Amino acid sequence: MGKLHTISRGYRHGTRNKFAKKYRTKGMPGTSRYLATFKRGDYVDIVVDSSVQSGMPFSFYHGRSGVVFNVNRNALGVEVTKVVGNRQLRKRIHVNIAHLRKSRCNESFLKRVKENDQKKRDAKLQGQTITVKRQPEGPKDMKIVNASEDDVEVLAPLPFIENYFEGAARRVLAAGGRAAKGADETPS
Repeated sequence: MGKLHTISRGYRHGTRNKFAKKYRTKGMPGTSRYLATFKRGDYVDIVVDSSVQSGMPFSFYHGRSGVVFNVNRNALGVEVTKVVGNRQLRKRIHVNIAHLRKSRCNESFLKRVKENDQKKRDAKLQGQTITVKRQPEGPKDMKIVNASEDDVEVLAPLPFIENYFEGAARRVLAAGGRAAKGADETPS
């Protein structure tokens, strides 16, 4: 019959579930989404809000994190890495603020930096030097188990006895017994 329909490959193709809004979150975003302040160098997560069509990024960038390189009135310039073939490209896209939220990806790093700075300041006041490098957790400490000889029970497997004829003899007896029983029951 041939081809009966064209396969649509539009800009938003294959996004039925990806861009669908969750239960009880339908409608336009609240004002707090627009009042967030972003600066250059901030980490942001791109999460597409399908109720706002303006400044919507392509579906590949949904759920990805990037760094802000430009701040405009309604949009932010975000730099995202994309793996193409055997290399990483740094893609620069402009995205509406409705599709961005502050990322928490480097929260623990910033917290650790603050704590390390405080440790350095405290050590300097005491006149000591301190290393703030993270050390990998090594093997567990040695333990010595003390026990009396009465408590120690040695477990040993039973020896394997190689006797193939015993099993064969049992099978022959069983078969012969059945045959003899059958011969007794048959009428003469």
